[in-house]
Amino acid sequence: MNWREPQGPADLDVYTWPTPNGRKVTILLAEAELPYNLVPVDTAAGVQFEPDYAEINPNRKIPALVDHRFPRGGGAWPIFESGAILLHLAERTGRFLPADARRRSETLQWLMWQASGFGPMLGQAHHFRFYAPEQISYCVERYTREAERLYRVLDRRLEEREYVVDEFSIADIAIWPWIVPRKLQGIDLEAFPNVARWNTTMKARPGVRAGFDVLRDRASAAKPTGRAWSNLFDRRDEAGSDR
Repeated sequence: MNWREPQGPADLDVYTWPTPNGRKVTILLAEAELPYNLVPVDTAAGVQFEPDYAEINPNRKIPALVDHRFPRGGGAWPIFESGAILLHLAERTGRFLPADARRRSETLQWLMWQASGFGPMLGQAHHFRFYAPEQISYCVERYTREAERLYRVLDRRLEEREYVVDEFSIADIAIWPWIVPRKLQGIDLEAFPNVARWNTTMKARPGVRAGFDVLRDRASAAKPTGRAWSNLFDRRDEAGSDR
């Protein structure tokens, strides 16, 4: 894998897998109708721990992006963290990030809210309710309650709004993929009518559907075991790694 050379005819290489964070990037690209080279990173197989990938993403997670024209023909530039990638692509395309200073600030606030709270806490609820090798009632209750609280925050925000910041933006793109696996978070959208309505609006967008479906045939609903579980949840990336 020579990431310094484009992985196909486009000038964007997207390293990803069908997870909520990975789907953020492919949704934005589909909405923008922006061509890109898709590079699957099978996290259950441990591809994220390959040395070449660690040069792109030192955190060894997905997604990652290599922009071969950043800035404007300046050569290959790797970007990691899904929020940073969304912001980069919004600025590159001039879309999905309001130009108005107040609206831009609001969009960035909700982007950070997703990255710092909504995603991580829902991920913990999902983990302890489904992936954990043993059910620990304190963990299940603690993260399920926090998931419910965050859904209430989002539900209040969406009251009398079509989108999170009125117009479709990277805030919606960042947040929405995380509500798709809501049953595994212990969430019923009937309790959050504004989120339910927004969910319907998002699913009706062709770009959202197209971006969500990227690598859909690789997604698995099965609980990982053995090496796959270790690759996803119990790997070491420092000296002393078991790899």
